[in-house]
Amino acid sequence: MSIFFDVLSAINNPNQQASVSQLGSIMSSVHNLATNYGIQPSQTQSMMSVVGNLIRPVLQQQQSTIGSGGLETLISQAVASGAGASALQSLISPQLMQQFGPIIAQQTGMNPSLVQTALPTFISTVLSFLNMGAPKPGVWGSNSLLTAFLDGDKDGDADLGDVMKFANRFLNPAAA
Repeated sequence: MSIFFDVLSAINNPNQQASVSQLGSIMSSVHNLATNYGIQPSQTQSMMSVVGNLIRPVLQQQQSTIGSGGLETLISQAVASGAGASALQSLISPQLMQQFGPIIAQQTGMNPSLVQTALPTFISTVLSFLNMGAPKPGVWGSNSLLTAFLDGDKDGDADLGDVMKFANRFLNPAAA
């Protein structure tokens, strides 16, 4: 749950890009994606957890290669260009995406072809979420959500499925 507190902190920080409306938009996108593909809410939450766990080491490796600033720039560029294949390929190779599909299907119980079809959009959604922690244009600083997600303290509390659950409760308190 700690990373959700980082989300709230980013929302409350006027120097970061995060806002309640942006969080709502991301959660709406996840909901629409799940609805369009016929994915149950519990499967969506599981898929976000598994996707997060799979891309975390990839992003950590890239961070060690190109630095934090370089990784933040790549994520911002990928988010700005949408779910385009070339933007995602700059972060995660097509071969790696192919390897992720069966792992996600096995861990979530979802249809493998459905997972492979929805995966680029789920990854783009994760990147949009992480980009919420980036500083606003013209403001110096680092991306606090990306730092929390990459979990530098190795306490394992950067589960994106949990973030989804808490974000839904935050955005829809009457439904919780």
